[in-house]
Amino acid sequence: MAKKYGDVEVSDVGGFVALLEIQRGPNNFFDQALIASIADALDDLDKDAGCRVVVLASEGKHFCAGANFGSSSDRAERSQRGAEEGNPLYREAVRLFRNKKQVIAAVQGAAVGGGFGLAMFADFRVACPEARFTANFVKLGFTPGFGLTHTLPRIVGQQVAADIFYTGRRLSGEEALTLGIVDRLVPQAQVRDAAIAYAREIAENAPLALISVRNSLRGGLADAVQAATDHEGIEQFHLQRTNDHKEGVKAVAERRPGNFSGT
Repeated sequence: MAKKYGDVEVSDVGGFVALLEIQRGPNNFFDQALIASIADALDDLDKDAGCRVVVLASEGKHFCAGANFGSSSDRAERSQRGAEEGNPLYREAVRLFRNKKQVIAAVQGAAVGGGFGLAMFADFRVACPEARFTANFVKLGFTPGFGLTHTLPRIVGQQVAADIFYTGRRLSGEEALTLGIVDRLVPQAQVRDAAIAYAREIAENAPLALISVRNSLRGGLADAVQAATDHEGIEQFHLQRTNDHKEGVKAVAERRPGNFSGT
């Protein structure tokens, strides 16, 4: 039986695999509440002996097309906190990295900004040629968040990550595969099924050994992401108050280059 966590639904798809589906289609924009729902679901799945591997998927056209800048609760929070207080959204994001079981992201469309960060939290990514990975923060007059300044260089190396961050360019599914961001590339209609099959391939193995190996490979990752998001949050706090950020958000919405002034 499926279980709901806000806009997230968890279901058992067999073979010791759980499907965690974000249900905010077609774009699946995220806010603090959505990330908290995913974290709550993962906390429960960590305690579920019937789950050994999780597939993170989304309904609709895109995996996660970025942050919901229109969320009234998130806007109110940003206006009230100070630079050193930390971003509650990132406290929820760090919780994702503390889960114990392997996660495979099924990326059928765009993973933009923090949506890219959400995809990078997973152990593996299954995608298609039509998928798009975009760290377009500089086009928003902003700096990368969601721990991407740590997770992306960890996979692609510092130099390639710098190129992706400084240009804000889109990566196709094929390029993402070449860079190691994507682990398996399949036709778009097969992304979810391929991710579930991959999860079952892992889940047929000894569960305590899977947790142990993951802890060896990812030990300290959550703390490193915590440090990264602490710094990212401070930088974002200041940049959110600039004219360039206002112009960047408007320019991206209007699908045009930003007219930035450095103020």
